[in-house]
Order: sequence, then C-alpha cells, then structure tokens
Amino acid sequence: MQRRKFITLLGAAAAAWPPIALAQQRMPVIGFLNSASPDGYAPMVAAFRQGLRDAGYVEGQNVAIEYRWAEDQYDRLPALAADLVRQQVTVIAATSTPAALAAKPATTTIPIVFEMGGDPIQTGLVESLSRPGGNITGTAHLNVELAPKRLELLHELVPTTNIAALLVNPTNPNAETVSKEVQAAAPTLGLQLQVIQASTDRDFDTVFTTLLRLRAGALAIATDPFFTSRIEQLGALSLRHAMPTIYQYRQFVAAGGLVSYGGSITDSYYKAGVYTGRILKGAKPADLPVQLSTKVELVINLKTAKALGLTVPVSLLGRADELIE
Repeated sequence: MQRRKFITLLGAAAAAWPPIALAQQRMPVIGFLNSASPDGYAPMVAAFRQGLRDAGYVEGQNVAIEYRWAEDQYDRLPALAADLVRQQVTVIAATSTPAALAAKPATTTIPIVFEMGGDPIQTGLVESLSRPGGNITGTAHLNVELAPKRLELLHELVPTTNIAALLVNPTNPNAETVSKEVQAAAPTLGLQLQVIQASTDRDFDTVFTTLLRLRAGALAIATDPFFTSRIEQLGALSLRHAMPTIYQYRQFVAAGGLVSYGGSITDSYYKAGVYTGRILKGAKPADLPVQLSTKVELVINLKTAKALGLTVPVSLLGRADELIE
C-alpha cells in the first residue's frame, strides 16, 4: 500500500514539472534566443542544426531546443533570456547581436554561444578573441566593418548618382556605429548620404517614398536581424521601385536586389552549432576561442542591373563570386 502511494505521489509530482525540466531528465536542452522571427531565418536555423549534427547532436534524438524569438521587438530580449535562465537550459545559443547582448547579463553560469555580425570585442561581449573568458564564446561574421565597402561597391555600379541613402534600424545596437562609418566614407566617393530609419513593416512604404523625395539614386541597407527576416520583401521592393540597392546577404540578390557583399551568415550559424555541440560534450566556453568567419561574398544580379539600365563594370564582374542572370 505504501509503495503504491509513493508511486502515485511521484507521478503527480512529475506531472507538475515544467516541460523543460522533464526534457532535461532525458536529454540536454539548448535555449535558442533570436531577436527576429522564425519565418526569415529557416536557412540559418538549418545551418545551426547541421553544425550540431556534425558535433554529434540531433534535435529530438539526443538534444532538445527551446526557441525564443523576439519577433523583431528587441526590448523583449532581456525577458526571454531571463526565462531561459529560469528554465535552467544547458546552454544558450544567442544568435544575433541584440540577443547576445541580452543573454550575457542574464547569467554568469549557463554557457552562452553567440552568433553575430561584427566585432564581439567592440560590442563588449568578450575582452579577447583567443581567450574569451567567463561563460561566453561564439562566432562572428564580417558585417559592420564592411558597411563603407558596400557603399563603395554601390557607387561603382551607379557612378552617376550623387545622393545615396543608408537604411538603418534605430533599435539595433550597431546602428549608430554603422551610420557614422558610412557617413564618413560618403564624401570620399563624392556622395551626399541621407540616413533613413525603419523598424516595422509599415515603415517600408515610407522608406521608398522618402527615397523619391530625397532624389536618392542608390540605397545601402545596414545589416540587421529585422531586415534579414524581411530579406525577400526588401529585394522585391527595391526592384519594384527601381532603386539600386546593396545588402549583405546573397538571399537579397536572389529576391531581386541588385548586389550583396558581406560575410556568410549561414557559415557563422553552422560554426555556432558546432561550438554548442562541443560545450554539450563538456568543453568550457573560456577554452574555446571566438571564431571569425572571414568568408566574404560578392553577388550581383545581372537581370536586375539590366532592368535598372545599369552596365556592370568589367572589374566588378571579375571580382564577383556569383552572377545571377
């Protein structure tokens, strides 16, 4: 009778445990934190899972993943990070700069693997790439550093314009730095630069109306998770409004944008997945140097260039990693 009563009480207690606590009885749990929405990040999540798989972990088989998406509302990230800490996940994968900056102050004990575009030292995530220290390490791909170069490439494609615009998300921690660097580069190219802002879907129509009013002949889009999750929409809009536009990622060009130049975000997510797997196997973040993905791609959509009446210089054709026709 006592044994039956004990089993009944144990079953009742287990039923009251939260889902993550139950999952942790069976397998480790990754808290996946991202500032954007899942719709536009399927290729990145797939790359992360592939990295995990190559490290020996398959979601649903020997590891669980709890996803937390801020849905482009960056002010939600601290609460989402705190929730993962309360749930006592095994490791936090903080993918995107805003997510990483929210995860770091949330815990000093749970390992954190970040994925970001830019310099993790400059943003305050780590003090050293080779010895990150503490409970945090991760991967980074070139982004902020390439913003002036993107403006230069755009100017090569549209040499007749003297007014260009830079689109930024004002809620992004990198927005001010990118704006200053691109503004400093503009006069050396003989360009006047106008900075315009967008942080919601309803801002996009205003953006292109503003470009027309400013008589801007070219647009550079600053890299941001919100923009990346709307990458196909932005590519289509730039083509519809006949606006020569550059962004960081190839997917933008595939959607009709003119040109992209930047580091590979999928490569960076893959490496973050590998690092997460290594930590699940017992590696300590302090012993894992921050990995820099130095792979940079230049992709040009020749069909879009033709539709815009642009002739792509031979010098750019030779430097392009891919030409979409």
